Amino acid sequence: MPRRACALYTGGKDSTYALLHAVREGVEVSCILVVRAAREDSWMFHTANIHLSRLAVRAMGMEDRLVEVEVSGVKEREVEELAAHLEALHRSHGFDYLVVGAVASRYQRRRVEAIASRLGVEVYAPQWGMDPEEYMRRLVEEGVVFVITSITTYGLPPRLLGVPVDSLGRVEEIIALARRYGFHPAFEGGEAETLAVHSPLHRAWVCLRGRRVSRGEFEHRLLVEEAWLGERGRCIIVDGEVLA
Repeated sequence: MPRRACALYTGGKDSTYALLHAVREGVEVSCILVVRAAREDSWMFHTANIHLSRLAVRAMGMEDRLVEVEVSGVKEREVEELAAHLEALHRSHGFDYLVVGAVASRYQRRRVEAIASRLGVEVYAPQWGMDPEEYMRRLVEEGVVFVITSITTYGLPPRLLGVPVDSLGRVEEIIALARRYGFHPAFEGGEAETLAVHSPLHRAWVCLRGRRVSRGEFEHRLLVEEAWLGERGRCIIVDGEVLA
């Protein structure tokens, strides 16, 4: 594993898993980059509840390494904007690898690899190419607890928004739905976005209070009204119901 790395981080399950494995392999995390896209239809970046990523980084005790930037969200232009931000970070922080949570998106991986090549660094993506069903099981087996924060596909019911995915039973429910309705079981096609509320890196839980809202027949969001760091127990409250 390299001496230093910069992690592209969203607060979601995939970027949390990648960061967890980098730290376990002895990497020194020199920076954690959170990218805020101005458009919700960004091809590259996670957008749902992205503001909670700062709280997630604080939960891991890494807030001193957090860098937040903005991009247009316009296809391809946002890639060049990301490259410019990473070039500046490489000059100021110095790193050997980019840590990314890509699972199967060739679009995202090709563009990150092109940027890494320009910087003279390598890409570290521990879950890349993993069987998606096995990956989902491994997430919970390794202690990553996440909630679904948005749904944009047929087959994922809105009742799953905000429900902690912390057991193999919950994962198997998602896998069964994916097999039945044809969406990617790890949501790599953008079918859903997530927030990791706890992991072995977290010193505290990311706690939420919010409600489920629907924007269309197959588009649903968890509207987070309050977020804080705490302990499990009245930590996840959705539509007035305590879920964790």
